[in-house]
Order: sequence, then C-alpha cells, then structure tokens
Amino acid sequence: MKKGRKIYDPAFKKQAVQLSYERSNISELARELGIEITMLYKWRKDYQEFGEKSFPGKGNLKQTPEQEKIHELEKRLRDAELERDI
Repeated sequence: MKKGRKIYDPAFKKQAVQLSYERSNISELARELGIEITMLYKWRKDYQEFGEKSFPGKGNLKQTPEQEKIHELEKRLRDAELERDI
C-alpha cells in the first residue's frame, strides 16, 4: 500500500536545520528525527538561501527579497492598469 506524503511543521524543519549544524553526524540525526537525509540537506539549502522565510507553510511561496520586490511592483502595476481602464 502506498504511503501518503508526510507534511512537516515549519518549526520542526527549522529545529532540524539548527540541530544539523550543531551535530557532526547528520545521518544519525536524520534517523533520530525519522526523516530522509536528502530531505534534511534540502531544508538546509533552503534555509541558507531564504533564511527565516524558508518554510512559509501551505500555499505560500519562498521568495528572495528581490522576488518580493518584483511581485509587489507587478501587483502595483496591475492595480494602476485597472484604475486607468475604469
């Protein structure tokens, strides 16, 4: 029988990443936490790239500050176009 996809809490991910930097044996930590080592490395990579915004939760996108700025400017442009067209 196929297992469903496991969803981890953002706080759990942050704690796992912090522990991974404190421990010398990451494989052992992954076993203790009940996760795949590849997942732990992915979470570490995401945390390095996005910092505190690494694990936003369901339906939210991870964005660098530049991407956030672009998203905000695109939204303002759409709003201005809507006002102009009215």
